[in-house]
Amino acid sequence: MELKLLKRELVYTGKVFDLIVDQVEYPSGNKGIREIAHHPGGAVVVPIRDDGRVMMVKQLRYPLGKHILELPAGKLNKGENPELAARRELEEETGWTAAKLEKLTSIYTTPGFCDEELHIYLATGLKRSPGGHKREEGEFSMTVHTVLLPDALKMAVSGELQDSKTIVGLLLAERHLNSRG
Repeated sequence: MELKLLKRELVYTGKVFDLIVDQVEYPSGNKGIREIAHHPGGAVVVPIRDDGRVMMVKQLRYPLGKHILELPAGKLNKGENPELAARRELEEETGWTAAKLEKLTSIYTTPGFCDEELHIYLATGLKRSPGGHKREEGEFSMTVHTVLLPDALKMAVSGELQDSKTIVGLLLAERHLNSRG
């Protein structure tokens, strides 16, 4: 069932997303409005150290009004390769680099109103970056935490972790690592 686009209006251009309002016609002939938050997408990293610990960051999420624990991640720049963005975000947020990145999946975060697609990577062969982390101003209060992967998964199941990209990344990383033996 396809909708017919009657009119598209860009009503807001922002730093993080743009807001589009579409006037559509349903197959029945009825008309409706669809609002879309257009987002360039992002890259997420599941960094697993040689000791089996996953590196996560605790950062302020302004819309929630609190700090939450999540995987390192960030917005793609226009035309940016997601794998390069994942490498950039890992170093910026944790101060570590990865010898190997493997794509686990891509997810749509909130497809009911937003077209954001996140590319999730497993990072292994981690080494400290000679330059340390390179955080942006909004990330200065960010702290790095390491948790054994099984403990991180327990945190996800118990509800202690609530960030969807983190939960998906941890579950798929565990599955991928277990499939390798």
